[in-house]
Amino acid sequence: METFYYEVVSIDGDYANLKRTDIESDELKLVARALLPPEIQEGSRLKYELLSYQMI
Repeated sequence: METFYYEVVSIDGDYANLKRTDIESDELKLVARALLPPEIQEGSRLKYELLSYQMI
């Protein structure tokens, strides 16, 4: 299973915009906050592995 690293760029209501940090990319990924750890803030770093997000 692959592992991806993200940074929370912005939070808009029930959604957060994530930017990949393990590769060069300007694309943002819109993710429902229900799928993310509840303590996230803008600037938080996340690891996506085994279909779940974890704070790092």
